[in-house]
Formats: sequence, C-alpha cells, structure tokens
Amino acid sequence: MPEQKIAMLTAGGLAPCLSAAVGGLIGEYTKLAPKAEIIGYRSGYAGLLKGISIKVTLKARAKARVLLSHGGSPLGNSRVKLTNVKDCVKRGLVKEGEDPLQVAAEQLVKDGITILHTIGGDDTNTTAADLAAYLAKNNYKLTVVGLPKTIDNDVVPIRQTLGAWTAAEQGARFFENIVNEQSTSPRMLLIHEVMGRNCGWLTAATADVYRKRLQALHFIPEFNLAMDLKDLDAVYVPELAIDIEAEATRLRKAMDQYDCVSIFLSEGAGISDIVAEMRARGEEPAHDAFGHVKLDTINVGDWFAKRFAKMVGAEKVLVQKSGYFARSAAANKEDLALIKLMVQHAVKSGLRGESGVVGHDEGKKGALRTIEFPRIKGGKVFDTDARWFTKLLKDLGQPKGKPVSHGDNN
Repeated sequence: MPEQKIAMLTAGGLAPCLSAAVGGLIGEYTKLAPKAEIIGYRSGYAGLLKGISIKVTLKARAKARVLLSHGGSPLGNSRVKLTNVKDCVKRGLVKEGEDPLQVAAEQLVKDGITILHTIGGDDTNTTAADLAAYLAKNNYKLTVVGLPKTIDNDVVPIRQTLGAWTAAEQGARFFENIVNEQSTSPRMLLIHEVMGRNCGWLTAATADVYRKRLQALHFIPEFNLAMDLKDLDAVYVPELAIDIEAEATRLRKAMDQYDCVSIFLSEGAGISDIVAEMRARGEEPAHDAFGHVKLDTINVGDWFAKRFAKMVGAEKVLVQKSGYFARSAAANKEDLALIKLMVQHAVKSGLRGESGVVGHDEGKKGALRTIEFPRIKGGKVFDTDARWFTKLLKDLGQPKGKPVSHGDNN
C-alpha cells in the first residue's frame, strides 16, 4: 500500500456526530494504517484555505475514543463554499483575483494529502466533489470520502444522516422541561420551533420521541397533572400546507378544554408565505454563502404565534427553539452505532481510492456504500405518508393537509 496522508475537516452547522466521527476515523486509521499521518483542518474549508491544521499525534490517537462521548467538533466548523469567490474574498479567505478552488487544491498538494474526509451536509460534500474534480483536471489524485452530517436528515439518496436521531431525542428532552411553563399562566400557547429548512423529518421525529417518552411517565390527574395537559396539539412541517383558520378553530377547542396548546413547528414551515410578505413590504431576506435564506433572520415561530394567539384566545405566548441545544449534544447510542458503521466503510473506501459520500443508498435498496458525488444533493422531502407520522397526526386529531411545492426560498 502506498504511503498515505489523511486530512479531515468538519463543516456547516453542528450535529451530534462530528466529534464521534473524527474520533472514529482516527481510531479506524490507527488500526488499518497505523503509519499514515493524519491532520485536521481547523474550521472546515476556512482552515484549508488559510493552511491552518493540527497534527494528530500518537498521544491523540491513543485518546481518540474520548471524542465519542463529546458534542461539538474538535476541529471547528465554518460555512464556506469554494465556488463562491465573492464571499471567500469578502471574508478574507482568499485575495482578490484568486480562485478558492485553486488555493484549496494547492494547499492540499503542499500538505501532501492523499485522502480527505469531509464531515458535513450536502453543501460540504458537493464542495468536496468540486475540489476533487478540480484536482483531477490538474493531474493530482485525491480521494475524497464524505460522511453525511445533518440533523434535518434531508440528503438524497441517504436513508439516515448522522446526528439526526440524537437531535430528535434531545429536542424531545428540551420540550419536556419547556412544557411545564404552561403552569405559569392560564390559556398558554407554547410553540416549539425545531430546525428543518425544507425537511420536516426532525420536527416529526422529535414530536414522536416526545410523545413516546411522555407515555412512559406516571400522572396524577387529581393534582391537575394529566398526560393530556402535556400532550401535543399540532405538528407543522414544510411539506404540508397549513390552513391557519381551520387549525385555529381546532386549537381553540383544545385551549378551552385543557387551558393550554402545544405546537411543534419546523423552522421552514410556512417560509414561502413569510418571504412573500417580506418582499411585498419591499424587504429582501438575507442569504448565506450557499444562497439559502438565513432562517435565523426570519422568526417563523413568532410569525405563527402572532397569527394564532388571538384566534385561540391565548393569554400568554411562549416560543422556544431547541436547535442549538439539540445539535450540540454528544451522539446517542443509535447514532454511535451508525457512525461506527459509516466510519469503518469510509476508511476502507479511502484506502482503496474510492471517492464519494458514505451512506445507506435508498437508490440501491438501502445498501451501505460510497455513493457517487453527482447523486448527492440536499432538500430531500420528508415522507409525510410514513405510517408512524400518519399515526402521529391521527392521534393528535390533526388533519394531514395538502402537500406543498418543495424548494429553497432564495
């Protein structure tokens, strides 16, 4: 086997898998290629462009398993698109007139990297594909193997992305505390805003986990502590239209009966309507380096709260976001098992020179394989016909709603 030099980077937002994936890669290479040098680029593609990296020492290799029990990223993240020259220049990552792809490629060549592992979402991995293609055109062979990180679970054609299961569990735990705020005021409207730009999987999965955990608790109705008071009343996802008038009528009945209403809301639900309202007022929403509307500048939860509050007769409204809490957690048991499987496959793929993104390929009967870069894309639509989700809505007495056209609001 030729001498290898491995580099890793983590990019995009956080997810409960980054630290464990880095630790897993180090551990697996230590077993299969103990003499190979390993480095990590700091802050994702920003570190690659600036040539800032850390060497994985023998002492660090021996302690790599410690990373499996931590959240965040030991390498640091950033949101950088190498083909967005203007943004890279503006942020001081390259100089005017420089091509970020060339700068990154030259740094990889300078560092002698033969295998690059990118741990991120579709943007991170498609950027890696651009980089590999650029190097190939310039006669430099680089194997790029991505690991699919996103709590939205919205990467085509991957069945389950790393970190999503943990994020759903953590979001449920978050609301287990928040729901108790209903006891501070009569006629309380609680809105739990969950991450999910275009895909409602995380919101739906968080609601499902929350209700399962709720059903495992004991209650004392005689002390006004009944399960119905802590149960959910609605789950809204981007894939289904929301009839606000009809839902307000339904939720008003719940408010009258239980003195509270609890809603789980995807941060991308209704975003088309909100952006349309902004543009009608002459306002243009801010966009990130990838052309996506910056959701943190659009308060989706507040928009829904203002429309529902009066219609359901709420005396107090509370909007809470679990995103940063959920995505910063350490990976749970289910995700650790998935990370282990994908990391083992990724290292073998890297050593045999096979580029792509590792995942269970829905286009290949769910086989775990290194999926070709051109097939990787974001925006996978949550299957609202999934039996567990249909049952969830039925249990809540919520009409399913009509499917809406899907796409990023740029």
